[in-house]
Amino acid sequence: MMQSTADPILSVEQLQVDFTTRRGQVTAVRDVSMTVNRGETVALLGESGSGKSVTAQAIMGLLPQRSSHVTATSITYDGRNLLTLPPAKVRDLRGAEIAMVFQDPLSSLNPVMRVGYQISEALWRKGGMSRRAATARAIELLDLVGIPDARRRIEDYPHQFSGGMRQRVMIAIAIARQPRLLIADEPTTALDVTVQAQIMELLRSLQNEFGMALLLISHDLGVVADVADRIYVMYGGTLAEQGPTRAVYDHPAHPYTEGLLASIPSEAEPGERLTPIPGSPPLPGDASPGCRFAPRCRYAAEVCRTTTPVLRTPTGWPQVQAAACHRSEEVLTHVG
Repeated sequence: MMQSTADPILSVEQLQVDFTTRRGQVTAVRDVSMTVNRGETVALLGESGSGKSVTAQAIMGLLPQRSSHVTATSITYDGRNLLTLPPAKVRDLRGAEIAMVFQDPLSSLNPVMRVGYQISEALWRKGGMSRRAATARAIELLDLVGIPDARRRIEDYPHQFSGGMRQRVMIAIAIARQPRLLIADEPTTALDVTVQAQIMELLRSLQNEFGMALLLISHDLGVVADVADRIYVMYGGTLAEQGPTRAVYDHPAHPYTEGLLASIPSEAEPGERLTPIPGSPPLPGDASPGCRFAPRCRYAAEVCRTTTPVLRTPTGWPQVQAAACHRSEEVLTHVG
């Protein structure tokens, strides 16, 4: 973790994302508010389908306009509301100041273009560099992200790289114009444990070198444990819990967070049976009353099935942590 300041570079207030489908309008993300401070690493955690990637794409303005509808009180980057900026200004910010690493580099990279061209294109199209200078910078960037023999490999195509190396290429593209905010969407998905650690260490070193803020999206609590300053936990398109990483990991105040942590294999007790969360996540668009986690929750009471909880600090608990749970005090007592 690098030193951060309590000065938000990104602030999202009451984000909602709806999609138009054959079954009607489906709400994928509801009432999500979050901040990322300058130089800070923030993790957005949750199961697949919880709304993490949709949230990131809404922030970036990358959702399909015909089928999606994004509303929010504000999505503010460095004091500018992205929702009210002219589209051309938002496009100028993407890549230059806000960049994104996507979770599937094989489908994100153009298979018929050499990786050197894909890295250098933004530098000469929008960064004001000559093609020769942009190519030289592409070589430097490949070397920076740890790809050996970078001068030769800029002539290779994506299929000639391993999964971990393709992810490094994606990171090189994302940092080409030295953004101030990097959004990494599941950057270690489908990589083995050793390569995962290498990619996370690479992101951390690049963050320190360039002073970037990092929004890390992941379903893997172990991956972000030693990297993130703060975390937001999503469930069913809503925020379930938020707070400093260590505080949430040591004392989860939401049953869903408790369940996620309990399902992590223990190094101290090899061979121990895993503890999965029973049941299935809610379907997108499920508008059932009450807490979305109630059908899977062992703490659920009648109020949980009828009244939607809001994020709140549990009674007697530090203000830095909050959970959307009617029974946070009982959860904390059980965990403690």
